[in-house]
Amino acid sequence: MKPILLVKNLHVGYGDHEVIRGVSLKVDKGERLVIMGPSGSGKSTLLKSIVRLVEPWKGEIWINSINILDPKCDIRKIRQMVGFVFQSYNLFPHMTVLKNVMLPLEVVRKLPKEVAYEKAIEALKTVGMDEFISRYPLQLSGGQQQRVAIARALAMDPILLLLDEPTSALDPELKEEVLDVLRRIAKEGISMVIVTHELDFAEDVADRIVFMDNGVIVEEGTPNEILYYPKADRTRRFLRAISRRRYGFNSSVKTKQGAVNV
Repeated sequence: MKPILLVKNLHVGYGDHEVIRGVSLKVDKGERLVIMGPSGSGKSTLLKSIVRLVEPWKGEIWINSINILDPKCDIRKIRQMVGFVFQSYNLFPHMTVLKNVMLPLEVVRKLPKEVAYEKAIEALKTVGMDEFISRYPLQLSGGQQQRVAIARALAMDPILLLLDEPTSALDPELKEEVLDVLRRIAKEGISMVIVTHELDFAEDVADRIVFMDNGVIVEEGTPNEILYYPKADRTRRFLRAISRRRYGFNSSVKTKQGAVNV
């Protein structure tokens, strides 16, 4: 079975600064891959380069067996196949919740208004926002706005969903609201690549976790391997810092019993 996403020896940068330095990874159909790492490690740039929001310097990116770096590739069609949820919600403030979700279905997918309406309502029900279809973004909490952004991505029926720290701008209560929605979506079998620092969430939904630093993959493995038994010292130091902030532990690695000292 060919992977939904295949990245080979990817190099990406801005100006003279190389941000991604030879990254290779794959995501199989239905697999949930979580990417972790410190700020500046290249996580967001990696996600953006997958749909060429940032143009790679060299390497290969294959989505559904299509070489998206081929000059003949219609990147607009690829972006219709891949949902992207950003840190910021990117909703149109002058449009209702319903219209925000319907718009790409009508404009990009060219669906009739009646079909777009049905798909938008279905997606909004999935994220628990169907009662707010007449509200405007500024009438919603941050968590509600992010749930609408997730619904907008889901409504396009993507074969791959990319999420770039979708809870980073939210306070703890609203963060859990969004994470609960993503947990439900993960159970539906959609292929996902999620950049997050939420350890409990990563453990719940990830099939694999990739830890990045300084533009390279330091190590990867199952949630149990990375979160409980990391091999690299850099991974252990990162988890120690996250555990202290989130759990108040003086240890490095979150464990089923609490923490493990390293």
